[in-house]
Amino acid sequence: MVQTAVAGNDTGLPMKELAKRHGLSAAGALPSLPAYLRQLWAYRHFIGAYANAKVSSSLGNTRLGMFWQVLTPLFNAAVYYLIFGVILSGTKDMDNFIAYLCTGVFVFGFTQSVVQSGVVAVTNNLGLIRALHFPRASLPLAVVMVEARNLAASMAVLMSIVLITGEPLTVEWLLIVPALLLQTIFNTGLAMLSARLGSKITDIKQLVPFIMRIWMYSSAVIYSVELFERRLDGWALRLVEANPMLVYIELMRHALMEDVPLAGSPTRLWIQSIVWALIVGVGGFIYFWRGEKGYGRG
Repeated sequence: MVQTAVAGNDTGLPMKELAKRHGLSAAGALPSLPAYLRQLWAYRHFIGAYANAKVSSSLGNTRLGMFWQVLTPLFNAAVYYLIFGVILSGTKDMDNFIAYLCTGVFVFGFTQSVVQSGVVAVTNNLGLIRALHFPRASLPLAVVMVEARNLAASMAVLMSIVLITGEPLTVEWLLIVPALLLQTIFNTGLAMLSARLGSKITDIKQLVPFIMRIWMYSSAVIYSVELFERRLDGWALRLVEANPMLVYIELMRHALMEDVPLAGSPTRLWIQSIVWALIVGVGGFIYFWRGEKGYGRG
């Protein structure tokens, strides 16, 4: 068809306009952002099936299977409680340190798992990328779907822990849904960002555990957020309190617990959470889309 169009080009039109008239486009051209979104929607069943396959393959060979998605954060919370709550006496300044700690561990674990899986979403699927044509954003999106499903089971356990440790069931628990939705949007952008970086700089996956550990220690997961106000002030305090993971953890604590110290007013936390979701969610998606044609090459 291309040869016919070229051979019959006696109209005097530029080749670009002639190709457009005949419905032709450059091979390997980057689709527009709206077209890319339509492609992802068309492949939604593929993304869901791929996410299901990832869950089955990752836990299918273990006896406890999906229970590990709940046991892992529980074990982490138990270790942190032993070290920071008992040995270092971190419970003195906190009425319900167990619920406070578990909320931080479970919420942070959601983002941590997304980043760790997202950074290898492209590099671990090069065979699939080179064999099949599909929008590559399907891979990090499947990662988020897997971890969101795991979080659903974890949240049931977390809410049970919060109730057992003495927190009442209040209407503010309804805020759990929008808080997790905003964090999921944030995590989706983070998965896209880490997936493209991981495809270009393969060594970055070795740095991710250290980056996430530093991020966890700076997000008041295992100690009271009031420590920031005691040690920092001015712009340094504002910068630390704007940490997106701190914001999402604080929103969850505000929803689940009464009289819990927060890094700011609930209104400010909600505004920050929306801003972070938009910046990282939209920005990460656009950043990944811009590299669509480079994944799997080389």
